[in-house]
Amino acid sequence: MSVFSRTNDKLPRMKALSRRRSRIISVLDVGSDKVTCLIGRLKPRPDSEVLPNRTHTIEVIGVGHQRSRGIKSGVVVDLEAAEHSIRHCVDAAERMAGLTIESLIVSVTAGRLKSLRGRAEVATRGNAVTEADMNRVFSLAAQTPIEHGRIALHSIPFEIFLDGENGLENPQGMVGERLGADMHVLTAEETPLRNLEAAVNRAHLVVEAFVATPYASGLSVLVDDEAAMGSACIDMGGGSTTISIFQNGRFVYADSVALGGNHITMDLARGLSLRPEHAERLKVMHGCTLSELMDDREPVQVAPLGQEGDETSVSVARSLIAKIIRPRVEETFELIRDRLAASGLGHVIGKRVVLTGGASQLAGLNETAKAVMQRNVRLGRPVGVSGLSPANKSPAFATSVGLLIYPQVAQTEYVARTSPAAFAVDERTSVGRFGAWLKRSF
Repeated sequence: MSVFSRTNDKLPRMKALSRRRSRIISVLDVGSDKVTCLIGRLKPRPDSEVLPNRTHTIEVIGVGHQRSRGIKSGVVVDLEAAEHSIRHCVDAAERMAGLTIESLIVSVTAGRLKSLRGRAEVATRGNAVTEADMNRVFSLAAQTPIEHGRIALHSIPFEIFLDGENGLENPQGMVGERLGADMHVLTAEETPLRNLEAAVNRAHLVVEAFVATPYASGLSVLVDDEAAMGSACIDMGGGSTTISIFQNGRFVYADSVALGGNHITMDLARGLSLRPEHAERLKVMHGCTLSELMDDREPVQVAPLGQEGDETSVSVARSLIAKIIRPRVEETFELIRDRLAASGLGHVIGKRVVLTGGASQLAGLNETAKAVMQRNVRLGRPVGVSGLSPANKSPAFATSVGLLIYPQVAQTEYVARTSPAAFAVDERTSVGRFGAWLKRSF
């Protein structure tokens, strides 16, 4: 049975997970360097003080990796090449899991993600707040003006208030005069999403839901206290670096800068006249942002551009590698610092920043990030998932694991119905109360 639907905004949306049934969920993380497919078994879990917002345990039963082809910074630039990357990646995960999948939750980095805020209030006239009132205020708050060619990717209520009282979790049944809500609406350009969906469809698969990469990464690496108190998650990918801010456990802001690990690689390739693949290996094996930590007594041997073999290699001081890497890293964190300041949520984040993503594993990166952003920084790895090998529990898999977590929080999003009147029930009447009971029970 299908667990997703298309609403009047034309994007596929997930329905809430059953708290009584296990489910197989498959996800696809589309990055600049690699495409990753995970297949996970989600089983209902009892309430726990450990990860209290998780309703299911996650066991990964299938993993597939493929070099990203036909995709640049999350944008499909060659439909056929992207299709082949996706197909081979999914095939590998299916073979490991021993099953065939039909649909995927897909990450979105492209489309120039942009956060908007909406606020609305409705009159309740001293009556108890009903589900219909909640739907009405969410619908109004979600109606923020969106530029032509863009589409709402996520609409998440992050603040509900009744007669000026903030911080309400669920005001249904409470009495008041005016009910209000603040909504975070994350938008993206529609064309890149459609092209990504076309590549998935050509691989004979269906997109179950699109999830913004910064949202998924934050779900994966932020512990509940960090998300509740307010924290920023910085996901450093190959082609770009995304920013997400969580407050009161909700996703309230996203942004990105067009700098990532590939830019560091190309700086090394140009600065040392190396082939990009050799520069990438040099970065991974010997890269560091702090030249004072590098020992020049043992220089690194590299093959110059256009030459192969050890007999043509030249010696490069380790401190020189760090001096080439550091300016790009500093530039990236300066841009992130400026974006965080422009968000107006610096007071929410405080000193709490979590770094994740494949490019975050560079030696000395935490220290450089602390120095530039003047905040406490820790390296974030996926938490609360089993079945992954130690190599796959690295920050490079934060988004993929976050996509597996997403179905557990999908119900917190507001989804506009095709016909709001058809779904709204007035619980003040006997028929409305009976209808609401049926909806909650079945």
